[in-house]
Amino acid sequence: METKQCDEITEMVCLESDLQDGQMKAVEVDQNKILLVRNNGEFTAVGGLCSHYGAPLIKGTLVGDRVRCPFHGACFNTKTGDIEEFPGLDCLPKYKVKVEGGKVYVTTDKKKLKKRVKKMSGRVPGVTHTVVLIGGGPASLQCAETLRQNDYEGRIIMVTKDEQLPLDKTKLSKAMNIEIEKVLLRQNDFLQEHGIDVWTKKEVKSVDTKAKTLTFDDGTDQHYDQLLIATGGRARPLQCPGAELENVKLLESYKDAKEIHQMSAGNKAIIVGTSFIGMEVAAYLSDKAASVTVIGSSKFPFQSSLGPDIGKMTMQMLEEKNVKFYTSNGVAEIRGENGKVKEVVLKNGEVLPADIVIVGIGVIPNSNFLKETSLEIDSRNAVVVDKFMKTNIPDVFAAGDVVSFPLPLVGHKRVNIGHWQLAQAHGRIAGLSMLNQQVVINTVPYFWTMLLGKSIRYTGYGEGYTDIVFKGSTEERKFLAFYIKDEEVVAAASLNFDPAVARLADMLMMGERITKAQAQSDDLSWLQLP
Repeated sequence: METKQCDEITEMVCLESDLQDGQMKAVEVDQNKILLVRNNGEFTAVGGLCSHYGAPLIKGTLVGDRVRCPFHGACFNTKTGDIEEFPGLDCLPKYKVKVEGGKVYVTTDKKKLKKRVKKMSGRVPGVTHTVVLIGGGPASLQCAETLRQNDYEGRIIMVTKDEQLPLDKTKLSKAMNIEIEKVLLRQNDFLQEHGIDVWTKKEVKSVDTKAKTLTFDDGTDQHYDQLLIATGGRARPLQCPGAELENVKLLESYKDAKEIHQMSAGNKAIIVGTSFIGMEVAAYLSDKAASVTVIGSSKFPFQSSLGPDIGKMTMQMLEEKNVKFYTSNGVAEIRGENGKVKEVVLKNGEVLPADIVIVGIGVIPNSNFLKETSLEIDSRNAVVVDKFMKTNIPDVFAAGDVVSFPLPLVGHKRVNIGHWQLAQAHGRIAGLSMLNQQVVINTVPYFWTMLLGKSIRYTGYGEGYTDIVFKGSTEERKFLAFYIKDEEVVAAASLNFDPAVARLADMLMMGERITKAQAQSDDLSWLQLP
């Protein structure tokens, strides 16, 4: 049954008895994909596709009034549609539901919105209070949007050394030739509408926290009332003779990605490092370069983070695409001709011909410009913050890959983690702290890597794990891996095992203890997988 009124369409989507409390159902009204949820006898309806990359939320997990995306872990309130956990910037559209005569009806409008921007204010003329955000990544952008969502009326200036507006940098190692429009997180019009000034190609050289002044590389300066340091990390450079040659590339920007794509097409590419970046670049170039060779210091890729079995599997996946590996090895020297790379000499003496060398051997927090300040910086160059993302200096906050922050999951031990989702979570908390809304950071790390169309998901904090328990197998390329420390599950990774990692993220978020015995059991009913 369908009724139309003005620009609204109402349809019966199911019987009241079709859904029990704690269940969800995918329905469609006028081509709108909708997630229908029943909780405590009440039906609610929100958009059915995650606002991040459009994953079907019906395949995710539901805990109370919160649905978690199976792909990358974003969470949404099923009553309001609001985003509550990242990645992604936008909320879900919310639809009217009514129950009559044992039948459930959902009403949609003609707009067919897949996502909804949270209501935001703009700058109010005459208000001089200024927040400066150093860095053009997800932490800064989320902080800016959080301020405007909470009626901040002052000036917001985002300063970035990048040439572009904030980008989805997670795509740059997976689709290196992507058009700029497809990676911009927000269009310029949007930022202007909400009074978010973005200064590109501008780098902060020093900070005077007493005078509340920043000095830039071009000699200009800027006063701030509150400051966010979200400068991220820079790629660790290769330390060997020849590392300065023209075709030795780091992947840090949109321009780098484009250049690596162009320089590698039809040429011999060598990738140094078996990190997530290095492996994603190898996968991307496998059908574009004449040859792809990966040099790694460990026996397998991801060995310390994901373990040897998953590392071996990813290595085999790439070898099937003719990627060659030199593991337990390193670069002794890069030889060039006319300033360009010609060959790479390995530590074992082998010499490999090369047209381009791409280096992915880790990141260093960008905190050097803070050396003259009294900001607390740890031994790994990370800026130390508390659970409100406050530094040790009043009105100075920090967020993202540059910080060391207390993670609830490990008893509030300070950690430095470079995940996209965490940077957004930090930015939100920092924005609220600037407005004196005391909300503590409480999130579970969640990340993903994409190789040859296969996505490995990961949640938790596995540092120091002593054992891995597998369900399924890496040979079949369908598995769930539990990382064990002190007889407890501290993290999990999966491939083709959705929504297991999303479910574990929910359990870790709620502080549930998962024992090694549970992980080892053949009975996984405690995971409540469909």
